[in-house]
Amino acid sequence: MDADPVGSKQIAYHHSEDPMEHLRPLERRVLAMRDGGIKIEEIGRRINKSPERVESIIEWTSVPRSGLPARRTPSSKELRVMALLDAGESHQEVGERLNRGPEYVRQIEGIAHYRMAIDLLEARRLDSGSVI
Repeated sequence: MDADPVGSKQIAYHHSEDPMEHLRPLERRVLAMRDGGIKIEEIGRRINKSPERVESIIEWTSVPRSGLPARRTPSSKELRVMALLDAGESHQEVGERLNRGPEYVRQIEGIAHYRMAIDLLEARRLDSGSVI
């Protein structure tokens, strides 16, 4: 089995003008609801968190982060699953190697495809010099 060049690049950084890009999806969602005039109690009910927790999430969004978010590439497990499937093994056979079922292998395969697609789109965006 040949070494996959995708595994050699684990983290890449990109720059965006969006001031909310550094926030996690939950933080963006909470801020959007708050900015939309929804009360803290209702936000907590919608995301299944206490009002105190919602207030903490809002406070944390103002804390400076150490850098831009990392763009994830497929993990070693995802790359291994993809390599085994590419080598002709079935989902059942790969699952047996991992002590898991075939549905788990399909899930890992789907995540790997998603991450590889995101990686490809990001590389194309960087090559073209466009800003999303």
